Amino acid sequence: MGLRERKKGQVRLQISHAATELIIERGFDAVSVSEIAERAGVSRMTVFNYFPRKEDMFFDRVPLIRDRIAAAVRERPAGQTPQAALRDEVLRLAAESIEPPGHRERMAEFWRVANDSPALRARAREIAEELEDLAATLFAERPGVADPAMSAALLTAAFRVCLRDLATGEASLDAVRARIHQVFDAIRQTL
Repeated sequence: MGLRERKKGQVRLQISHAATELIIERGFDAVSVSEIAERAGVSRMTVFNYFPRKEDMFFDRVPLIRDRIAAAVRERPAGQTPQAALRDEVLRLAAESIEPPGHRERMAEFWRVANDSPALRARAREIAEELEDLAATLFAERPGVADPAMSAALLTAAFRVCLRDLATGEASLDAVRARIHQVFDAIRQTL
């Protein structure tokens, strides 16, 4: 990555960190884009150059997640199914979200704030649909997936429930792994 790309990445992180801090402190609706820009040390226009929607400043990791999922499925080892590649990458992402110690609490606070805001809940649903569509597209690109749309829908629903339980502390990472493997096995046997 060149200097220009690194600087752009740093500005993007400044903005998303400022937005997340302010939103967690005061709630989504109580924070303006101008306040986010001021906290990040950039102009309001710069904020919109990086994030067309305020919600996306809070969910700033979605493009990275999308890229990692696509790469995991497209670049999977020979013999691994697309669904297994997706499963494995989601489990890696889940583990990263709660480790090192203390991240689980931050993740729980993040999702508490997201659930308290109708705008953030709506955006989270849109993101889930976008990821489901991505998975269906990835599955359709490769032979061996009998019903790409159904596989993507079932896996996305299972991941969403398990990650919510992980974030809220209702399930351990080991319990989430076991449940994801059970769902994956059930889908593999039925589709």
